[in-house]
Amino acid sequence: MRLLDSHLHLWDPSRLDYEWLSGPLAQRFAAEELAHASVDGVDGADGSAAIFVQAECVESQFLDEARWVAENAALTGVVGIVAGARLDRGERTTAHLSALAGLDGVVGVRHNLQDEPDGTARSAAFRAGATALAAHGLRFDACVRARQLSDVSDLAAAVPSLPIVLDHLGKPAIGTATDPLRPAAAWLRDLNDLAAHPQVSIKLSGLPAEAGGSWSPAQVTPFLDAAAEAFGSGRLLWGGDWPVSALGGDPQEYDPASRGRWAQAVADWAEARGLDADAILWGNAARFYGVA
Repeated sequence: MRLLDSHLHLWDPSRLDYEWLSGPLAQRFAAEELAHASVDGVDGADGSAAIFVQAECVESQFLDEARWVAENAALTGVVGIVAGARLDRGERTTAHLSALAGLDGVVGVRHNLQDEPDGTARSAAFRAGATALAAHGLRFDACVRARQLSDVSDLAAAVPSLPIVLDHLGKPAIGTATDPLRPAAAWLRDLNDLAAHPQVSIKLSGLPAEAGGSWSPAQVTPFLDAAAEAFGSGRLLWGGDWPVSALGGDPQEYDPASRGRWAQAVADWAEARGLDADAILWGNAARFYGVA
């Protein structure tokens, strides 16, 4: 069983600027650190690779970030790059997408919507950028909060030629290991509406971060079950969300073993549910992003 991590972050504050970094994350997380957060110890693992997802450096450095990741791909196992982009900038978006399409390894983009005003993805400017993105044969990572799921459904309906993957299950409220929450009715409704669009997939990622680092397999199982019921096993992609989801404790500290623990939890869940673990842990991401 191979593991293709569909959601890996890398950053180096000495190379690029990141205004959001703070606490335990305000340090370098690159090849050397990733080597100590390997998923090769997951039961049955036989090799791993990763899709890099933009780490929200400042917008002026989006191209530099993609080039830096490409330069380090052999050291990090990165086989595809989801680069940073703003899709609502008109001619600037068009020029930026053309530049990205010419870079080695770029397979998609992410305009990080989670902190944008609700409805941003419904604007005419954003739809025009999404249409241009599809024309380049690239994919879109949708990182939104639960209340914004309907915006992604609207985008999928407006631009059906654009392959979209929902990051982190749409960031539902899941509570903590000691005080878990059940899936909210609104999240379940909006998740199923989104799954009705066949070009949309979903990443089984980010839940440890949503739990503040205090999570248990039993706690996350209802959310994984809901994703599987809505999307089917053929559109589920495992993602580690390293290092964002590798924080734990109070106060929070970085835990390099967290990435492997999440991979094992998803693998165990898939096996227990009789799902195709090889597809969820490798094949679906490889097909969606068009990598080997």
